[in-house]
Amino acid sequence: MSLPTEESAVTVLGLGPMGRALTAAFLNAGLRTTVWNRTAGRDHELVARGAVSARSAEEAVAASGLTVVCVVNYDAADTILRRKAVVDALKGRTVVNLTADTPDRARDTAAWAAEHGVRYLDGAIMTPTPTIGTPAAVFIHSGPKDLYLEHRSVLEALGGTHTHLGEEIGRAAAYDIALLDIFWTAIAGYAHALAVAQAEGITARELAPFAKGIGDILPPIFEEFAEDVDNGSFSGEGNPLTSAVSSMAHIVHTSEAHGIDAGVMRAAEGMARRAIGLGHGADGFSRVTELLGRR
Repeated sequence: MSLPTEESAVTVLGLGPMGRALTAAFLNAGLRTTVWNRTAGRDHELVARGAVSARSAEEAVAASGLTVVCVVNYDAADTILRRKAVVDALKGRTVVNLTADTPDRARDTAAWAAEHGVRYLDGAIMTPTPTIGTPAAVFIHSGPKDLYLEHRSVLEALGGTHTHLGEEIGRAAAYDIALLDIFWTAIAGYAHALAVAQAEGITARELAPFAKGIGDILPPIFEEFAEDVDNGSFSGEGNPLTSAVSSMAHIVHTSEAHGIDAGVMRAAEGMARRAIGLGHGADGFSRVTELLGRR
C-alpha cells in the first residue's frame, strides 16, 4: 500500500517481533498505521492487513502525529531519530519510545527532543509479544502527563494495562531495569538449579513442578521485603541471615563438587556474610538491600 495523503493515527518504527506485535494490535483496533523498518521486507504481512508502508523514516514520522519507536536499544533509536530529515519531520509531533535501555539514556533523549521541538514520552513493555493486544499486556510510561493523556486512547489499543508513573522521564526505564533485574536473576538461578539437579540425576522436567512451587511462594515474600526495606525493619524472624548463609553454603558446596560454577550463589552468600559481619545476623536477607545501596 502506497503512502496516502490522509494522516495515519500512529506510526511504528521498528518491525522486529515486538514492533510487529504492536503494529498488529493497532491494526486490530482499526487504527490507520504507518510502518517503517531499517531492514526491508518485514512489513509485507502487515501491509497485507492494511498497514501503510513508508519509503523512509522521515516519510513515516511525517505521516502521523504520534510515532511509537520499538527497536533493540537507544543506539538504534538514535540512528533513526537523530537524522536531520527525521528531526525536521518530527518537529511538533510526539514520539513514544518503547525501546528498552537505561534511565540515563531516556533522560538524554528527552533533552534532545526538547531541544529540537519534539514532544517526547518514554515507556517500557513489561510482557512478551504474545500478550500484546490482549488484557495480559502491561505497559508503563513516564513524562509529561498531559502528553500521555492526549495519546492514551491510541496507546490503549495495544491492550492490557497502561500506567503513567510520573513526569520524571527516566522513571519508566528505572522500573524496567529493576524488574528485569528480578527476571534475569531468577532465570539465571533456575538455569543453575537445573544444572545442579541434572548432576544429581534429576531431569529438568522432574524438577519443574517443584520449581513452580518455589515461584508461587515468592509474591508474598516480595511484599514482606518491600515493607521491610521501606520501613527499615529488615525482619529476620522467619529466616535470619545466619540460617540463610548455611543453605547458601550447601548450594555452593554441591555445585562445585560437580564442577558447576557457583559464582552467582557465592556472590549472594558473600553479601549475606558481609551483613552478618556488620552485626546484622538476626536480620533477614532484605538487609542486603541497604548494604548494596551504600556508596
